[in-house]
Amino acid sequence: MTATAVEAPEAQPAAAVEKPLSWKMPLLLGSVGILSFIFFGLMTPGDGATTTFVLSRSGDLFTIPAFDVPSQPVAIALTLAATALAALSAWGVRNRRQFGVWLPSTVGLLVVLAVLVWAGAGKTATSIQVTGLLIGTVVLAVPLVFGSLAGMLCERSGIINIAIEGQLLAGAFLAALVGGAVASATGSDAVGAYAGLIAAPLAGALVGAALTLFAVKYWVNQIVVGVVLNVLVVGLTNFFFGTLMKNNPELNRAIGLPDLPIPLLSKIPVLGPVLFDQNILVYAMYVIVAVLNVMLFRSRWGLRMRAVGEHPKAADTVGIKVNRTRVRNTILGGAVAGFGGAFFTVASGLAFNKEMTGGKGYIALAAMILGRWSPKGALAAALLFGFADSLREQFGIIGTAIPSQFLAMLPYLATIFAVAGLVGHVRPPAAEGIPYKK
Repeated sequence: MTATAVEAPEAQPAAAVEKPLSWKMPLLLGSVGILSFIFFGLMTPGDGATTTFVLSRSGDLFTIPAFDVPSQPVAIALTLAATALAALSAWGVRNRRQFGVWLPSTVGLLVVLAVLVWAGAGKTATSIQVTGLLIGTVVLAVPLVFGSLAGMLCERSGIINIAIEGQLLAGAFLAALVGGAVASATGSDAVGAYAGLIAAPLAGALVGAALTLFAVKYWVNQIVVGVVLNVLVVGLTNFFFGTLMKNNPELNRAIGLPDLPIPLLSKIPVLGPVLFDQNILVYAMYVIVAVLNVMLFRSRWGLRMRAVGEHPKAADTVGIKVNRTRVRNTILGGAVAGFGGAFFTVASGLAFNKEMTGGKGYIALAAMILGRWSPKGALAAALLFGFADSLREQFGIIGTAIPSQFLAMLPYLATIFAVAGLVGHVRPPAAEGIPYKK
């Protein structure tokens, strides 16, 4: 009698566990689209009112004519298009389709254009100066870019840097102090401004060194240390401002870096004044972003830094000095933030004043998160917040029905909306904020 082989039942594949649907982005985009349709579409003046957009400036290689658009029809069309894209986002979530970052970016662009059309509707004496708006975007983004790069350098190696605000303020203070002293001694404001620019990173590096002392050596909670350092820098700069600078006004002079227009390129309409007619700090920003983007992802230094921030134990087993790497990168990050702090004084031609950074360090922290801890992402996010700040200034020039207090809130509201739409979609370095104990 032959035994019959009994076949085992085939193993059934486990059912794939689908992620729960997240309606955060569609709800956010839908709310923005509907509100913009009500306030900036339907409430835009009609009766033949137009909005004038000006692109060219005097001295450009060639002139792009200014153009008028019918205010209410264009504003309604733009806001309806934004609302339709919000509905497309909801359809994508329902059917588990991903559209990428282009969709919320397009919604934001449409709403901004609608707001500009609404702001300039029927104003024959003023116009929307597009080039000026973009110049303000780049200039006002400078401290945010340097601050977000500082946070990225620290957090990629595992140190949470809440002290960006203090590093920016310390850099602004030392730049003004050294710049004023050198300008008084040499009689040249330009020499003083460059001397202040060189001194600014030293102040930020000192704050970074204090952060590493408590975070790496004594294992103190890094968020608490960062907050304390911010308060400490505010107190120290206020004290020296009220004593040293007020008693010696020559140490706090309004000196500024000269613009360095690049021949021919600076004459290109729109792009020329925005990108190629800036001071050395803006050009340095371009270079530092490009260099860090290459170094972070295509060099041994960047690989080691990312390894220390993601899995310090594994990095240690292959011979990477974890704490030494963290100390070096945190001090470097502080120096980068201090360099950006020079924007508030010597780069802008302003004298130092108490707490003049105005919370830009915290916006830079949000830009770092929104940029997913990458240099080019941080640059894009900082330009977004810089645009919101520049838009506030443009509204002040044009004159709108929005109260000035609400206009002052615009950059911070943009920060809240941007981060609120992204929370849950980004992952920080796995070992950030965790002291490495051998």
